[in-house]
Amino acid sequence: QVQLVESGGGLVQAGGSLRLSCAASGRIFSINTMGWYRQAPGKQRDLVATMPSGGSTNYADSVKGRFTISRDSAKNTVYLQMNSLKPEDTAVYYCNADVRTGVLSYAYTTYWGQGTQVTVSS
Repeated sequence: QVQLVESGGGLVQAGGSLRLSCAASGRIFSINTMGWYRQAPGKQRDLVATMPSGGSTNYADSVKGRFTISRDSAKNTVYLQMNSLKPEDTAVYYCNADVRTGVLSYAYTTYWGQGTQVTVSS
């Protein structure tokens, strides 16, 4: 019904930058919150940043001042600009979106992308 496709991951040296994109498509009536999470090997998936449709952004303490989340609601796309990257930022990055799929349903369902690898070398 709804697909999220991430892009923009890759290998970068410490101190460098990357920009991730995530486009949602399919049966979409509206989207509330869109966000980014990450999962390093052997660790749980953690929040990186979220952005509600009409509210303030939320960041993990570890990325504040370095990462910026933004979205283009017309394109159902969320971005993550990552600056001053550190080796500890290495992880698979996942986007998600809370989607309302029909005018007759007021419920929102959370969908996830397949993930994109970000590797930061020291």
